[in-house]
Amino acid sequence: MADITIVKARLEAFSTKAEELINQLGQPLKPYIPAISRFLIVATFLEDALRIATQWGDQIDFIEQRRHFPSGISHLFLLLNIVTMLVGSCMVIAKRRQDYAVYGLLAVVASQAFGYGLLFDFQFLLRNLSVTGGLVMVLSDSIVRQKQMFAALPQLNETDRRTYLQLAGRILLVFLFVGSAFHGKWSLGRIVASILGLIASIMVAVGFKARWSAMFLVLFLSVFNVLINNFWSDHHSYFRRDFLKYDFFQTLSTVGGFLLLVNMGPGGYSIDEKKKQY
Repeated sequence: MADITIVKARLEAFSTKAEELINQLGQPLKPYIPAISRFLIVATFLEDALRIATQWGDQIDFIEQRRHFPSGISHLFLLLNIVTMLVGSCMVIAKRRQDYAVYGLLAVVASQAFGYGLLFDFQFLLRNLSVTGGLVMVLSDSIVRQKQMFAALPQLNETDRRTYLQLAGRILLVFLFVGSAFHGKWSLGRIVASILGLIASIMVAVGFKARWSAMFLVLFLSVFNVLINNFWSDHHSYFRRDFLKYDFFQTLSTVGGFLLLVNMGPGGYSIDEKKKQY
């Protein structure tokens, strides 16, 4: 029993030193992390809007021939998606009416799942749950700012709402890693990386050493994204390059969500916050 206590104390000391080192190294970037994370979160929407606009004919053909949308409806569907993604993304980056911006972008995620026939695509579902997690983190951050602006007014309900949103955002963010970890060819390195990533994902979800775990997942997913979703080096297939680009920017958005978590903290419903009360 004494040995377990000693090991636990040493692990706590090591993790505390690691967090202090990360804070020191990241101090010069700290003022810019919120802006960077917001831009990354909406990166997939900006890329998607550009892709639809530059591939308008192909998109119309797919929606009308494969999904059987009437001609006028198909044009309106794509146009509304482009406008909502561009306007919503700009509002998130500029921190203007973020609640409306997030609701609009969430509506785009839902409408595309229906419009492109991806409702039952498991990988699409997991990736978009993580993107949704990033948007939920943005929504919770906007509530923090509203509280600061109206600090003299009662804010209990808003505080509870923010806490629930942070919990939901943490849980949703890890779905992309879960989908990526168990998809593809296996190797010894892949198994080790998947185990470490899965442990970090669980720690983020329950809010234990959440900032440290989220930073690990930022680094892990960034390396994974560059090595696996390297669409710029794929010259064999136009369609494969398009899918790799889509996956790359969706992963980038999830990285932005984890960065925002590093900046905001895990929220009230987390082990980290509960430990501060005792």
